[in-house]
Amino acid sequence: MSDFVDEAVLHIKAGDGGHGCASVHREKFKPLGGPDGGNGGRGGDVILEVDRNTATLLDYQRRPHRRAGNGTPGQGGHRSGANGADLVLPVPDGTVVTTLDGEVIADLVGAGTRLVIARGGQGGLGNAALASPRRKAPGFALKGEPGEQIDVRLELKTIADVGLVGFPSAGKSSLIAALSAARPKIADYPFTTLVPNLGVVEAGQTQYVIADVPGLIPGASEGKGLGLEFLRHVERCSTLLHVLDCATYEPGRDPVTDLEVLEQELAVYGERTGVDLSDRPRIVALNKVDVPEARELAELVEPMLTERGYRVLHISAATREGLRELSYALGEQVAAARAARPVEEPTRLVLRPREIGETPFQVVRIGDNVFRVLGDKPARWVRQTDFSNDEAVGYLADRLNRLGIEEALAQAGATDGAEVHIGDEDDAVVFDWDPTISAERTVLGPRGTDSRLG
Repeated sequence: MSDFVDEAVLHIKAGDGGHGCASVHREKFKPLGGPDGGNGGRGGDVILEVDRNTATLLDYQRRPHRRAGNGTPGQGGHRSGANGADLVLPVPDGTVVTTLDGEVIADLVGAGTRLVIARGGQGGLGNAALASPRRKAPGFALKGEPGEQIDVRLELKTIADVGLVGFPSAGKSSLIAALSAARPKIADYPFTTLVPNLGVVEAGQTQYVIADVPGLIPGASEGKGLGLEFLRHVERCSTLLHVLDCATYEPGRDPVTDLEVLEQELAVYGERTGVDLSDRPRIVALNKVDVPEARELAELVEPMLTERGYRVLHISAATREGLRELSYALGEQVAAARAARPVEEPTRLVLRPREIGETPFQVVRIGDNVFRVLGDKPARWVRQTDFSNDEAVGYLADRLNRLGIEEALAQAGATDGAEVHIGDEDDAVVFDWDPTISAERTVLGPRGTDSRLG
């Protein structure tokens, strides 16, 4: 089994926030010590980071489930819980992060590039932080929020300037070994190359990366041979080098026919993926001209390829004939492509404050006297509430009323006994609305109770 994997699905869970603590200071001769419950710790984030020393997604294929550390609960004596540890996942340069539906989340390029793919939940407040002049000794604390959970697909698209495309045994591996310090497997049978290989080439003042991908055969777009799965590694290449075998003895094979087949497979790949490779400059390398018959064939087909607009070079990876000229031709093309790239504008973070009077929630009628409250803030407050504690439920009602939800329900046509859903459809909390219960106008009873809920 190869150690190279360029696609993996990750099931990610950020850490949950720790619960706040409901505690009252107790000390001899000090009966009114007051609340001293600490806050819960924040859950750890899950972070993807580009690491130059990581070249494959194999580890994520073997262990697809990853989870960051949870925050610990708060304790009495104003002791806050510890934050959960962040989980940093190293990925190769050029990793594309998408949802399972194919929506691109991020394209991670450049060593050190980081993406917080799942944020940890906030820790709940302890009762010491919830104390107020009106509620001097709260008998409840807020629960920690759950961390974000997401399933993503990681897809590696190699960062290279030049992509080698050709039939199996056309000499691509020998060529990259001759041009650079790369040492791919070389043998005299087809499909020796099973994974992409990268090499660094220097041509004068230009240094560029060259990528060798497994060979293509007719019908590769239909799954024959190794298929088109590895062509994603030439998507980022600014130049394509067609390596054509002039010494093959297979029936029906010649450089012109091979080139037509390769171009057809590239076109099919573009149709299937939406990545158009037709605008990439091409250079044709007629390989193995150290064989006399191959040299004669190369001289015969060169005018035909030149007429089609290709720049044609005669090379031999075995004897290194023509490699210097080829390396400089590729360097010139890469330099031209780099110069033609638009200058990247510096990234600016635009902060857009909420407009004055803008409502941070929305009330939607979903049935006969049935309503749904949408918004991050109400949903977050519901997740933080301990519904086994009446005082905590009353505190939630006060917060929702201050936000204006009860007034919005009345304006939307809700009547006594209306069914109110707060949160998304999958995890909504359902209430029966009673507009006769006044918010924040009650005498607080013993800790953990609320007379309005009797």
